[in-house]
Amino acid sequence: MTLRSTRHFGWRAAYLLAAFGIYLVDQASKAWALRSLRFGESRTVFDRVLYLAYAENRGIAFGQLQEGGEFSRWMLVALASLAAVGVLAYFWRTPRADDRILGACALLLAGITGNLTDRLRLAHVIDFIEVHIGTYQWPTFNIADAAICAGAFLLAFDLFLEGRTAENKEGRKQNAEGGRKALMSDG
Repeated sequence: MTLRSTRHFGWRAAYLLAAFGIYLVDQASKAWALRSLRFGESRTVFDRVLYLAYAENRGIAFGQLQEGGEFSRWMLVALASLAAVGVLAYFWRTPRADDRILGACALLLAGITGNLTDRLRLAHVIDFIEVHIGTYQWPTFNIADAAICAGAFLLAFDLFLEGRTAENKEGRKQNAEGGRKALMSDG
């Protein structure tokens, strides 16, 4: 391994280490939920806002596709595996300067592998965080789900900023060309 490739891996290792840390927190929190909340016990963190209660999600986000059986389980395992490989490939191709994208990839990787581990081990994902806003209850979720949402938000935000930057560059280019034309017509 050359010095350049070692440095190239070094800063990426920090993102992968962060992803692994989030993965461990997700798995530890699910193990706690399984032991402490599984038999119908619920815990209030902030009254009327945040509760902890055990739930099993055999489907996808927000409890969709719950009744798919074994086929659904293995299809979701395959899709999650492909997503993890895709995120990793994108991560390795992203330049060093794109910290927002690299952070988003780390969050996505942690979340995808956290829920994938549950599907492989248990045939379902353990959810336990409930958020209530007035009379509305957000679907029960876990740390991995939160990491996936945060990573997706960062990617969307980066795409938005990239689009704005491209518009600004194009606008500056047109202004510069217009200024040059005006100077040439005056001269």
